[in-house]
Amino acid sequence: MIEIQHLTKRFGALTAVDDVSFDVARGEVLGFLGPNGAGKSTTMKMVTGFLDPTSGTAKVCGHDVVSDPIGAQRKIGYLPEGAPLYGDMTPRGLLKFVAEARGIPASQRAAAIDRAVSRVHIEEVLNRRIDTLSKGYKRRVGLAQAIVHDPEVLILDEPTDGLDPNQKHDVRELIREMSRDKVIVLSTHILEEVAAVCSRAIIIARGKLRFDGTPADLQAMDPAHGAVSLTIGQAPGTTEALGESLSAIDGVARVEPLDAANGVASFRLYPAEGANVFGPLSALAHERGWEVDHLAVEDGRLDEVFRTVTAGDARS
Repeated sequence: MIEIQHLTKRFGALTAVDDVSFDVARGEVLGFLGPNGAGKSTTMKMVTGFLDPTSGTAKVCGHDVVSDPIGAQRKIGYLPEGAPLYGDMTPRGLLKFVAEARGIPASQRAAAIDRAVSRVHIEEVLNRRIDTLSKGYKRRVGLAQAIVHDPEVLILDEPTDGLDPNQKHDVRELIREMSRDKVIVLSTHILEEVAAVCSRAIIIARGKLRFDGTPADLQAMDPAHGAVSLTIGQAPGTTEALGESLSAIDGVARVEPLDAANGVASFRLYPAEGANVFGPLSALAHERGWEVDHLAVEDGRLDEVFRTVTAGDARS
């Protein structure tokens, strides 16, 4: 559905996107990640035809974005960063305008608009001027115009920016629902969003592709992935003594003290390769009568992996 081959964009001496290649298939929700200035928005602008690449190719549903930009853009719904809108229009007027510009037949426009409005829940502001709306409502109006023509490819740049937690939940549910028969590319700084809705993640830094895999693959890159975290309330004995007891558990390769204050002690236990220390640890805690406040196997911290992958690559 999206084919990117050796895509490069230069602005004078600055290479914003540097020889990036990837494909996206129907049904995938791709989280497109990177620090500020990494080249995410520039890549999206090339895929949507707003910028011509310096070299390389981008195709959407078989249409080259340079040689056949209209064919490609017919397949795309696009929510740019900041959701630029016509402030003197109402959401209803904007959606009518976009539906007509998108070539939706007159007999089908009302139904298409109603469907988009219902999906993003903007019924109560349909007849208010857009420039009077809150940031969250403007974002949702921007999302409505992106989906009004029911595109096969949906490209969303920071779609939940400015939304409250309930609105973020609604947008994430909408993305899951629409992903069944579409390609959705989601650029975001919110790492929890990748774990929540994406089936795949790409990290770009200084214009170069640094990671391409599932969110689970990304989490597994954290050294703490698979480690067991433990917090003991009213901890008996010193932190050092507790650490020695934990280190003696069969299969524990390393014990990391995390915190010790007000009678509470926390540790992270790193298992040896292939070892399962959760069961033996639970048995030891029961045997010693420890007051366990927290005991869990860690999935891996996306923020830590992100910092590692992009270390030294942020631009001002």
